Order: sequence, then C-alpha cells, then structure tokens
Amino acid sequence: MIKVTVLYPATDGARFDHAYYRDSHLPMIQARLGAACLGYEIDEGIAGDAPGNAAPFVALCHIFSDSLESFQAAFAPHAEEIVGDVAHYTSIAPVMQFSKVVVR
Repeated sequence: MIKVTVLYPATDGARFDHAYYRDSHLPMIQARLGAACLGYEIDEGIAGDAPGNAAPFVALCHIFSDSLESFQAAFAPHAEEIVGDVAHYTSIAPVMQFSKVVVR
C-alpha cells in the first residue's frame, strides 16, 4: 500500500478554503480515482512544535492506494481537472510525496 501526501505550507497572506477542500476537492478526487483510491484523510494544521508556534502546514491530505502504478494510472486521465481545481480553494503551491505505508 502507498500513501500520497499533499502538503500545503503555511504562507503569509495565502488563502485556503478548508470547507471547499473537504466538501468538493477531495470527494472529486475520490470519484475520479475510483477503486485506486482506498480512502483519504484530511488534516488541518493547528499548532507548531512549541506552544504559541503556528503550524508549518495549513493542511495536508493523505490518499491511500494499492500501488504507485495504480494511483498514477487512475490519476493521469484526470490530472488536468484535479490540478485545475486547486485554484478554487488555495493560493498555496502544494507539495506532494509518495510513500510506502510500513505500518497502519
């Protein structure tokens, strides 16, 4: 199993619409990926590494899939639509990482 993590670094003056991300963007991704999306999680940053420090990320999502190949095959036909939707909820450039899930 793999996990696709998309991170949105906290940036001064940036906007992020958590409701749109939760209610529209991620459900759209799940629908487009079909069986290649085993589920997803959304995290909203609330604090940093010490009391009073801001969270380094505004939001993160984790999309689970059987394999990198199945995720990429399902994502590719919809990449333009999915990437194009980012402007609807944020001005932050997302950072992606693909990871092998070792323990869940």
